[in-house]
Amino acid sequence: MPAATAGALAAALLGLAPLTHAAPVDWRDVESRIQYGFYTEDARALENVAAGLVADEAPGGLHDYYTALAAWRLAQLRRTQRGTPGTAELAQKCVRALDAFLAAQSDSASGLALRAACAVTPLVGGAAAPFALHRPRRDVQRALQLAAHDPRVLLIDASLDQDLTSVQGGNRERALGTLRRAVSAFEAEREGPEPVPGWGAAEAYLYLARNLLEHADALGARDALEHALLLAPQYAQARRLLAQLTAQDNSP
Repeated sequence: MPAATAGALAAALLGLAPLTHAAPVDWRDVESRIQYGFYTEDARALENVAAGLVADEAPGGLHDYYTALAAWRLAQLRRTQRGTPGTAELAQKCVRALDAFLAAQSDSASGLALRAACAVTPLVGGAAAPFALHRPRRDVQRALQLAAHDPRVLLIDASLDQDLTSVQGGNRERALGTLRRAVSAFEAEREGPEPVPGWGAAEAYLYLARNLLEHADALGARDALEHALLLAPQYAQARRLLAQLTAQDNSP
C-alpha cells in the first residue's frame, strides 16, 4: 500500500480525514461516529469528526446539519462535565451551522428542531428568562407543523419540557406523553429503511427512563434503559443510570 494511501486510511479511522467529495459522503458513517463519541463520552473523537467536517472542501447539503450535530454533542458533553468551558460557544456554532442549513432547506423539520436543541443547551440548569426561549420554542412549533410524527422532532420537543424548569416553560407531565410518542415513532421508523438523519432512539429511551423515575416507576425506567442499551450498548449515561437502579434494588 502506498504511504499516502496508508496515511489517509489511518487518518480516516481516527476521524481526522477531511470529508472530501471525490466520492459521495457516507453521512450515515459520519452520524455513527458522532453518536459513538457522544455515547462513549469521548470528546476527542467528537472533536476529530468536527475537524474533518471543517476541512471538507465542498460543504453543502447535509454538511451543515452534521457540523451542527457534532457541535451539539460536544456542547452536551461539556454541559454535563462541570468545570469544562465552551458549552455556549459550541451551541452558537451549532446554531450558525443550522442557520446555513435552513437557508437552503427552510422546511427541514429535523433542522429546525435541532437548532432549538442547540440554542437551549447552555440554558439548561440555569436561570434564563422565558423570553430567551422564544426562538427555540418557535422552531419546535414550526417543526411539529411540518412533521408532527418525526421522532427527532418529538424527542427535542420533549427534551425542552424535561430539561427546562417550570419558570422557563418546562413541563414534566407533558414531557412524559411526548416521550411515549417519540419512542413509538422511533420504533415505527426502525421498521423501514434506515433514514438520514437517524439518530435519537436510544436518547428517547433514556429521557423516558428519567421521567418515569420521577413518577416513581422504577420498573418502567429499567425497561426503558434496557431498550436504550440494546440500541446503543456503549451509552455511558444509560449504563450509569441502570447501575444506580440495580444498586438500589440490591441494597438491604
